[in-house]
Amino acid sequence: MRIAMLGTRGIPACYGGFETAVEEIGRRLVLQGHEVTVYCRGGGDTPPSYHGVQLVHLPSLKGKAVETLSHTALSVAHLMTHRRHDVALVFNSANAPLLPFLRLSGTPVAVHVDGLEWKRAKWGRAGRHYYRWAESYAVRWADALIADAQGIADYYADEFGAGTELISYGAPIQVSPARDRLADLGLSPGGFHLVVARFEPENHVAEIVEGYHRSRAELPLLVVGSAPYADEYTARVRRAADGDPRIRLVGGLWDQEQLDQLYAHCLTYLHGHSVGGTNPSLLRAMGAAADVIAYDVSFNREVLGEDGAYFAGPADLPDLLLSAERQPRPAGERGVRNRARAAQRYDWLEVAASYEQLCKQLESGESTRRRVSGRRLVRADVG
Repeated sequence: MRIAMLGTRGIPACYGGFETAVEEIGRRLVLQGHEVTVYCRGGGDTPPSYHGVQLVHLPSLKGKAVETLSHTALSVAHLMTHRRHDVALVFNSANAPLLPFLRLSGTPVAVHVDGLEWKRAKWGRAGRHYYRWAESYAVRWADALIADAQGIADYYADEFGAGTELISYGAPIQVSPARDRLADLGLSPGGFHLVVARFEPENHVAEIVEGYHRSRAELPLLVVGSAPYADEYTARVRRAADGDPRIRLVGGLWDQEQLDQLYAHCLTYLHGHSVGGTNPSLLRAMGAAADVIAYDVSFNREVLGEDGAYFAGPADLPDLLLSAERQPRPAGERGVRNRARAAQRYDWLEVAASYEQLCKQLESGESTRRRVSGRRLVRADVG
């Protein structure tokens, strides 16, 4: 099959979960004999392929409200005017207005709907309204919807009466992780707490920093992350740190080898994501045998299960951090169990196989289009 993947920043992955998924799934589909094209943002001196995946680089308008949609619009135009693809995989329900064009071109399309984007505080009233509308539009026009967490699948079933394909992400598993890159940051194995997240309110970085600041923890807190268009929230994180010398705000780190070592050798990994479904950063921490303290929402409990520790606000963190420092052996044992759970439940080979099977179904004419019935949207099987 010829499979197009669009709606993300593209690969090589260096930003977020969608990009990681596209890279991991795309290269495995290539190994299975499929021809895969990934649409990427930007241009200039860029390679035409990566791990056998064909790359098409196109520009986008700058600005958080238009960047994704403008790039996907160009991607759809390119796809429609060049060699036909058998299936299009569109990531992010925000791209829903472009689905009719793909359908009219005769290309079956599946949409990975992502998390509950309309709950993010970075969007104003108009943005939240748009995302809610885009969700319903994706239900109407996609041949299939993909959810990466049971909570997201339940949401689409409850809100729209819509069925989804439940396909999660995979977790990279580290068995004998290197440690030579820790010294670059003045760190030692088991000698620090870690946060890796975009600086957005729904990722609760400020609350984590505030909770750590209140604690009597002796090991430093390493905060990895930043975000475009988030100056106000970045300032809030800095205020929460309040000059605490134990808190190190290092900004974005794009060296995956170094990040992998941080995941593998932190004493605890603090995960504040709350609206995005199954989060790849959480899976990466689990695959590295990190002891995880996660924000208490259903998505995180679904992934971590009983071996996670959970917090609802800054006040919960001091005791959890101090307990991990005073009892590092139980923390390490929880991390080992996390790695086993990730290996069992979140395998990229199985994820890619599920995408391949879905693409085969769509290419053969099977569809899970939805139609409106009253105020609810219900599943309709279309040949």
